[in-house]
Amino acid sequence: MLKKAAVFFTVLTLTACANLSAQGLFSHYSIAMSSSHSALEQGQYQAAIDALPTAPAGEILDGMEQGRTRFLAKQYPSSFSAFQGADVAVKEQQSKAVIQISEGFNQVGAVLTNDNMITYQPADYELGFLHLYLALNYIQQRKLESALVEVRRANMVQEAAKKIREAELEKAEQAVRQKGMNNNIGAVLARYPDAGNKLGAVQNGYLFFLSGVLYEADGDLNNAYIDYKRALAVAPDNIYVAQTVLRLATRLQMIDDLQTLQARYGKYQRPAKDEGRVIIFDEQGVVAAKSDWRLPLYWRDNRGQGVIYNLALPYYGNVTTPTLTPLKLGNTSLQGQQVANVNSMAQQSLSEALPAIITRQALRVVAKNEVRRAAAEGGDDVGNVLANIFNTLTEQPDTRSWQTLPAAIDIYQNDVKAGTQTLTWNGQQLDVEVKAGRTTMVWVSRQGNQVSWWSVLLGAN
Repeated sequence: MLKKAAVFFTVLTLTACANLSAQGLFSHYSIAMSSSHSALEQGQYQAAIDALPTAPAGEILDGMEQGRTRFLAKQYPSSFSAFQGADVAVKEQQSKAVIQISEGFNQVGAVLTNDNMITYQPADYELGFLHLYLALNYIQQRKLESALVEVRRANMVQEAAKKIREAELEKAEQAVRQKGMNNNIGAVLARYPDAGNKLGAVQNGYLFFLSGVLYEADGDLNNAYIDYKRALAVAPDNIYVAQTVLRLATRLQMIDDLQTLQARYGKYQRPAKDEGRVIIFDEQGVVAAKSDWRLPLYWRDNRGQGVIYNLALPYYGNVTTPTLTPLKLGNTSLQGQQVANVNSMAQQSLSEALPAIITRQALRVVAKNEVRRAAAEGGDDVGNVLANIFNTLTEQPDTRSWQTLPAAIDIYQNDVKAGTQTLTWNGQQLDVEVKAGRTTMVWVSRQGNQVSWWSVLLGAN
């Protein structure tokens, strides 16, 4: 019994050193987030904040969840502070050139328990959104220069992600061509692989288009044009992105590009002198949370003893984007078009991580069996039973991800008469200031029957 106690004490000590969260040892992140996620889906922003668990996944993920929910609740200073804290934690994590001893304990703990013991590292798409929401915080504060710094940082993340996946995107491009599909004009102009829907799962059209808007407001039309073309590569059928690329190609006199663009999208129509441009970013719903897929395995070892292993993997079930009634600007119902699908990004990120997850799962089965055998030495069934219980309870899937992001983002833009325009939805309204020859950006996020929104007047058209 002393030997058995020593074995379990060693295992529990290792897991405690790795991560003090009992939630990560005997449960998983999606369960801890379920109340907050459900409240957010219903548009209950304050309830979502109140239900957020206390840093079960560390400073980075906790800061991103806090930042996003507080931004929706219009608690802008605390949102900004939370995002800044997450950004600092990311920098510290990335600056570590070697694995620390504490991370070594994390790896050992993960082998003996589950992947939740491994320090959380945000996915590429999550890092992009971290900088995007820092940029939105700056825009809301009317600090456009600082917002530009953040979109530049976000673009670096996107470029690194594209390089890592370049070979896979090229394979997808070949498959598209073999099926005889038309070339993606945006991909051609931006020199991106024409990878069909694959590109939208690894690149963020929302971020590219927002970056273009900020560059254009700053008077940097060349960089604006580059990022607008990248957005068109991700969303080639989005007419608003296409019109924007066509407008800047006309203004910059990109003759070669214009021939290609006009052949598909027609010629650019200049606005009237008394009109200003309204650009609306419309975030919709809440990104899906990972679920847990479980497979109990039972067999007898070479000593005839029963062995139970509870395999657990994260997965996404049936994922849908909410269907919302249109926004109205004045008396006009707006038909936005999707520029980013966050659910697709999350699913792609998990697909890329699955081989490593499954490998660790296989190693864990071997390690847990060694613990069970050590506990059952001497033929006593007590140790075997205790080990089986421990193995079953601690086999939890790693469902950590940024679960308060939107499900998808639409954009809308049009040239309208100068003056105060009224944006309405579901009985709520927002006054939007429009000036001739200027651009007004409107940020909207809708969950359930609630909306969070604001507008800001940017630079000249």
